[in-house]
Amino acid sequence: YEQRPAFHWHPGLLLDGASLQVPFLADLVTLADPTSPWSFLNYLRTRDRLFPFYFAERFHIQRAEYDAYCRWVSEQLPGLHFGHQVDAVRWNTERALFEVDFTQLAPDGEAEALGRAYARHIALGVGTEPFVPEPLKPLAEAESVPVLHSADYLRHREQLLTADHITVIGSGQSGAEVFLDLLRARPESAENIHWLARTQAFAPMEYSKLGLEHFTPDYSRYFHALPESARDELVPRQWQLHKGIDADTIAAIHDELYRRTLHGGWPDATLTPGVHVRTAGRLANTRVELHLEHTQQGTRSRLTTDAVILATGYRERPLDALLGGLDPYLRRDTSNRPRIDDQYRLVLDPAVTGHVYVQNAERHTHGVGAPDLGLAAWRSATILNNLTGANPYPL
Repeated sequence: YEQRPAFHWHPGLLLDGASLQVPFLADLVTLADPTSPWSFLNYLRTRDRLFPFYFAERFHIQRAEYDAYCRWVSEQLPGLHFGHQVDAVRWNTERALFEVDFTQLAPDGEAEALGRAYARHIALGVGTEPFVPEPLKPLAEAESVPVLHSADYLRHREQLLTADHITVIGSGQSGAEVFLDLLRARPESAENIHWLARTQAFAPMEYSKLGLEHFTPDYSRYFHALPESARDELVPRQWQLHKGIDADTIAAIHDELYRRTLHGGWPDATLTPGVHVRTAGRLANTRVELHLEHTQQGTRSRLTTDAVILATGYRERPLDALLGGLDPYLRRDTSNRPRIDDQYRLVLDPAVTGHVYVQNAERHTHGVGAPDLGLAAWRSATILNNLTGANPYPL
């Protein structure tokens, strides 16, 4: 059950030329079953595109192509029910089954009908949601003020380009791609773009061969076996493994800035790391005033802008609302987070004989590889092996 009307993968960031940060082998199936008919290579074959892909010699495919591939798979799987919003999950003791209450939605998102399904086991794939920092929430929720998350960037791009001054906030890949796209689209010497970041630098992603070993099944097992305190200490220290900027994107930004100096001009683009937004407010109804603090200098300043794009990342969606009916059975850690075992199952009271598997809700127990596409097929295979009690996917 999926509440959206159809499959879309980060539609707001499918920028022209933007590529995945993982190789095409990190598709839905290949790293667990290279012979699967649902592989990216088989998708190319059905589109008569194997030889063009072969000659392109690209290990990292474009995001738009990955989105089209996933949609190709989704349109052929009869078990997928789009336009179904799951409202609650409970354990039915008498039936020894999970009850799943849902609302069937019309294409415009309006409720059409209510329903209930029963299941022996459940897999949760609600993933993450755009994160908006507290100081900017009131402005992001006000329709008249152009403050939006980068997840909605493409939908508002044309409107944003008409703004006199634009501010991008966030030092990761999304912030870099949005900044680069705006820079290329704005007139020379009148770009009027400011790029802010909390981090001390616009840092490259850790993409060394040994660094990538953090995204292996072995490291996930190792991380899961660590004490909770050690895991909590490690996750924030490993931010550059997944929150840095691709080196090619950094090079493209520098090249674009440099190109604009060739004939004596200077781009009106300011990049300021090491600052955070203390507060923010509306100015003259449509303009935005950001109150900033520079952490190293200990100074405060104000920045007036006409539009703000928040490339501030994503946070795991809280499971409490969806799983409120299971709360009495749910086992939690010392920080009140759900405990998740090495088979990607929520740790529940033994009275519940069914399993609840999670996908991309387990960074606190499995480490930085939790949301990584390269581990998705392996994680799914782990779940299916456990679910069936067999070993259809040797791992």
